[in-house]
Amino acid sequence: MQFFAPTHIYLEKNCVDNHKQELLSYGKRAFIITGKHSSAVNGSLADVFAVLDEASVPYLIYNDIEENPSVETVAKAAAEGKEFQADFVIGIGGGSPLDAAKAIALLIANPQEDAGCLYEPKDLKALPVIAIPTTCGTGSEVTPNAVLTRHAFKTKKSISYNIYPELALVDGKYLASANGRLLIHTAVDALAHCVESRLHAKANVYNHMFSEYGLSLWGKLAPVLEQIAAGPDAVPSSLSDEDLESFMLASTVAGMAIAQTTTSLPHAISYEITYNHGVPHGKACGIFLAAYMDEYARNNPEDVNRVLSLLGFDSTESFGEYLRRLLGSVAITEEESNLYADNIMANASKLSTYPFPIDREAILRILTCSLDVTA
Repeated sequence: MQFFAPTHIYLEKNCVDNHKQELLSYGKRAFIITGKHSSAVNGSLADVFAVLDEASVPYLIYNDIEENPSVETVAKAAAEGKEFQADFVIGIGGGSPLDAAKAIALLIANPQEDAGCLYEPKDLKALPVIAIPTTCGTGSEVTPNAVLTRHAFKTKKSISYNIYPELALVDGKYLASANGRLLIHTAVDALAHCVESRLHAKANVYNHMFSEYGLSLWGKLAPVLEQIAAGPDAVPSSLSDEDLESFMLASTVAGMAIAQTTTSLPHAISYEITYNHGVPHGKACGIFLAAYMDEYARNNPEDVNRVLSLLGFDSTESFGEYLRRLLGSVAITEEESNLYADNIMANASKLSTYPFPIDREAILRILTCSLDVTA
C-alpha cells in the first residue's frame, strides 16, 4: 500500500485572500490560465487580480482554454507564457483550465521541448502550479493528472507526467453563479471519481478513506441535485453557503481518492462519448456507472453493495434510474458501440485498473445497458 498527497489544500470562504502570502511565495511573474467567461463571472479571477495587484506582481492572463483542452491550445498558451517569462502558473476554473495549467507549466519550464514531450516520459519538471477550482467535479486541484484532447488520435488522454499543484485554494462561493446543468455534470464527475476509485484494482484502505467519505457526502447531496434537475437551469438561491462548500468538499475528497488509484473503465469509455458525440465529461462518465457496478458485482457484490449503501440506494437499478433522471440519455449506433468496445479492449492501461478479467462482451454490456443503441 502507498499514500501520497503533496498539495497544500485550503477549503474555506475567501480562501484566495486568506492565503495570499502563500500564493505569492511561489514566484514573481504569474501566468493565469482560465476559460473565456466563468472565472470573470464568479469572482475568482477578480480575487486573484486583487492579490497580485496589491503585491505589484506582474501577470499575464490566457483565457482561451476550451472545454476538453487540446494539445494545440496548451502549446499556444505555453508559447505566450515563455515569452512573458512566467515563473509560476495559476489555474482558475474547472478541470479544463486546471489540467491545461499543469501541461502549460511543464512546457514553459522546458523551453527546449515542444508539445510532443507531453506524451514522451522524460526527466522534466514543471513550474509551480496553484489551482483554484470553480466547479465541483474535477478534483484536478489535488491530482497529478492533466487530461488533454489529442485530435490526432480522436481521444482524450492524460499526459505522461505527474504534476501535483503546490497549492489548492477551494472556495464554495464560486459555485453560486454556476449554471444548474454544469453543477449536475461536474458533481456527477466527482461521483464517478469516488465509485471508480472504490471499485479499482489499486483500491486499498488508504484510498477507501477518501472514496467512502466522498460517497457518503455525495449521498447527502443527491436529493439537492435531483431538485436542481427538476427546476430551472440556474442554481437555486436556496442553496446555502454550507451546501456549496459541501459540493466543493466532495469534489476535492473525490480527487484525493483518484490521486491514489486513477480512474477506471467508466472514464475510459466516456472519452469516446465526449470526443465523438460532444457529451459533457461528467455526464459521459455518469451514464456508465450503474452498468459498471453491475459488471463489477458479478465478481464482488459486497463492494458494490457498500458503495450503494454509502450513497443511499438499495440497488444498481434504482441508482441507474436516478442517474437517468439527472443526466438524460445518449444515443449511438450499433456500429459505434462495436468500435468503442474495440477501442477500450485495445487500451491496456485502463483495462488494468479493473481488478478482474474482462472481455469484449462485458464492455459491450456496459455500453448497451447505458446508452440508447440503434441499428
